[in-house]
Amino acid sequence: MPSVAVDVAIIGGGPAGSTAGTLLTKYNPRLKVLVLERETFPRDHVGESQLPVVSKVLDEMEVWDKIEAAGFPVKIGATYRWGKTKDLWDFEFLPNGVFHPEARPSKYAGQRLRTAFQADRAVYDEILLDHAKWMGCDVKEETSVRSVKTNGDRVEGLVLDDGTEVQARYYIDASGHSGILRRAMGVEVETPTSLQNIAIYDYWRNADWAVSVGVGGTRVQVLSQAFGWIWFIPLGPDRTSIGLIVPASYYKSTGQKPQDLYDEAVRNDPRVAKLIKNATCEQKLTTTKDWSFLAKRLAGDNWFLAGESAGFADPILAAGMSLAHVGARDVAYTILALDRGEFDAEWLKGRYDSSHRSQIGQHIRFADYWYTHNGVFSDLKDYAKEIAGDAGLAMSADEAWRWFGQGGFIDHNGATGFGGYSLTATKHISATFGGDTPFFDIVGKTHFVLNLEGAEKTWIAEMDKGRITRRRSYTREGKTLSGAYFMGWLVNVLKTEHSYEDLNFESANYMAEHGYTEAQIPKFRNEFFDILEAMVSDGWVVARTEPGARAVPRQEINISPVIHPNTEEAST
Repeated sequence: MPSVAVDVAIIGGGPAGSTAGTLLTKYNPRLKVLVLERETFPRDHVGESQLPVVSKVLDEMEVWDKIEAAGFPVKIGATYRWGKTKDLWDFEFLPNGVFHPEARPSKYAGQRLRTAFQADRAVYDEILLDHAKWMGCDVKEETSVRSVKTNGDRVEGLVLDDGTEVQARYYIDASGHSGILRRAMGVEVETPTSLQNIAIYDYWRNADWAVSVGVGGTRVQVLSQAFGWIWFIPLGPDRTSIGLIVPASYYKSTGQKPQDLYDEAVRNDPRVAKLIKNATCEQKLTTTKDWSFLAKRLAGDNWFLAGESAGFADPILAAGMSLAHVGARDVAYTILALDRGEFDAEWLKGRYDSSHRSQIGQHIRFADYWYTHNGVFSDLKDYAKEIAGDAGLAMSADEAWRWFGQGGFIDHNGATGFGGYSLTATKHISATFGGDTPFFDIVGKTHFVLNLEGAEKTWIAEMDKGRITRRRSYTREGKTLSGAYFMGWLVNVLKTEHSYEDLNFESANYMAEHGYTEAQIPKFRNEFFDILEAMVSDGWVVARTEPGARAVPRQEINISPVIHPNTEEAST
């Protein structure tokens, strides 16, 4: 039987596999990395709408320019019709939703730092896989893994369809829902939600865009129906992905075929029907379940789960691509650090396991929060009421948000927010659902000091340029205070009480020392307020008000509305 020996064997050539392979070979070109993909690219795949964090990873992979050159629409946000009203509202990535005209292809700079792509996955995934090959990976398409050889918690080899045996020092399962290694290693999955939906989708040619902004800028459309919701995602000048999400129970109760249910939804929605008036369907209807799940373990002796093999969150938040790229990047950094022998192997693997499981779990819980505010998904309302105790949806928006976000607003990597969205954005979303004004703990406060009482010292990983640096962090009641990146700097500053005036002065010095340009200041200020708000909301910083001292003004936080009524078109 022929055999192949490599350093890292990756099962799956989708975004997670390509990301891990690219970063491994970028930062250690001597590594032999084998990517095994059972299909032949290009091929269609759902998960076309991204969040801005993906662009940052693409830039690190040195593939952003190739993706930008493909001419995918620039996602500047989304338009929603959600909940109990027919009103449209916009969610913005950019200040006030202003996307300045600029020639394309453009660079990953300026306003593009805060945008994302709406990618035709047939094209996108092929670019990524070809790039991984260009970076030095050995890529094998039309190559399936027949079986996995194991010994306890260790993978001993992969047997391919042609009988070839692959032996590696490390194995990465990026095989999506198939979860080839996950199943072989007996890793169970949990479904921490009552959401059990199915997706029915197809592609359309020459549909109109709901809105065009600048050069190639647009928003995806997320439109609530009486029995589910529709996504409308332009993938290019003449191709659009349109999908329908419905509860599996509803689908079964109708007795309808998927095609009939899909046609009814897209033809009877006034907004969608108008956009596809002159369009032609490709007749590639596909049905799949999109039940959220989370693997109970993401790493073992010499193996890792990445992408959808690790977990899947409902597509309402466009989380899939973010989790795939970010998780795979983390796996690559972990393997690079293991090879260097710089840190304890169990800490490295455990850190990835806990941090990425937390990220996936947050997306799942935030999706639940969205669905509780749509009258269609009554089962989830009962679920929310049950696990919340007695209040259910009778809770105020702020109370509900605090309950759903009870795991903390600071993740293991030092990012603030929830489910991939900034804390400012999530508070705007919560207020929109509840018809309230966004509430911020830091508004009106003048003095701030760190509170570490009862906290346990831990370590956190700061990942940059292929290396992991260990930073001091803290845990308390299931919440994390990161000592990495800008938050770590602020933790040190607030070991002694500082006034808001003092913090402004210290922040200005920080920006000067780190070479921030005038154009970067607004983004830095947004991050500063987000981090300070998260630290106060999670109890890591005590904030107080001293008469006569300058306080945090509300208008500074709300200067760029994240959510506002739709301005391009009146509700239909």
